Amino acid sequence: MQTRTLGRTGPVVSAIGLGAMSMSGAYGPADRTESVATVHAALDTGVTLIDTGDFYGMGHNEMLLGEALRGRRRDDYVLSVKFGGMGGPGLPPLTQDCRPAAVKNFLAYSLTRLGVDHVDIYRPARLDPAVPIEDTVGAIKEMIEAGHVRHLGLSEVGTATIRRAHAVHPVSDLQIEYSLLSRAVEAEVLPTLRELGIGLTAYGVLTRGLLSGHFTGAGPGDSRAHGPRFSGANLQHNLGLVDALRRVADARGCTVAQLAIAWVAAQGPDVVPLVGARTRERLAEALPAAGLVLTADDLATIEAVVPAGSARGDRYPSAFMSALGVGN
Repeated sequence: MQTRTLGRTGPVVSAIGLGAMSMSGAYGPADRTESVATVHAALDTGVTLIDTGDFYGMGHNEMLLGEALRGRRRDDYVLSVKFGGMGGPGLPPLTQDCRPAAVKNFLAYSLTRLGVDHVDIYRPARLDPAVPIEDTVGAIKEMIEAGHVRHLGLSEVGTATIRRAHAVHPVSDLQIEYSLLSRAVEAEVLPTLRELGIGLTAYGVLTRGLLSGHFTGAGPGDSRAHGPRFSGANLQHNLGLVDALRRVADARGCTVAQLAIAWVAAQGPDVVPLVGARTRERLAEALPAAGLVLTADDLATIEAVVPAGSARGDRYPSAFMSALGVGN
């Protein structure tokens, strides 16, 4: 597995990371034994970056990873943890709590659930409009100085917030959705990151499975059923884009998923794609994308069949869109 460095100050990580959210019911039931086996398979094949959130399954995901990572050398993996999402029994996290006291409280719970003495990258999941970002970052800086956190990360914020946070403490990376169907970061955010020496960790590189080449519809308990890109005429249009991309992938001798992941990786050595595989089969399909080198002709062909802005429907339901620092 090749490696990349997250910004000027961040850690060296695998060229592809593992996003663990789908192992905690976001897209329907997941098998715990298979989830643990998938984490083990990722580590055994050289994946070092593992991303989670303390609100994924309201703690379930961290406990799952704690089980999967037990007995592994701590230096063999990099844990990226998001915090701040506030939900309730049966309710998604719709609000944020990023007060300094809450930051430290959330971290204490995460360390216990994960069974580790430090988190490698700690980041607020979204901007808390009631708390200045300087206060939130200041609390994380204190945890870095105390040895409980190694690096500061951000998630789904715009350029002004990035600059303000970076002025308090160096930011290793911004985690944000970036894929062939979600390219809003290209206008202002990505240039700002490069100016400041901040990496980009891209989630949603397969648009929650839409670009996987396997998606046919959302089943029971699948949050995608509420997503605008997965609804009605929007879904049919977007699946047409997938069919067009499949023809490019067939000509290139790879799968649609591999092509979509490789496209994100090709946007720069400072970009690290996260794949949300919840089974060993999907992980095994995704990882060869790390070695798939796209030529200028390949990139031009992909751009022609799936140009920027071609997707229909917002990337989140309307209740979530207002919390994002950038659009679609």
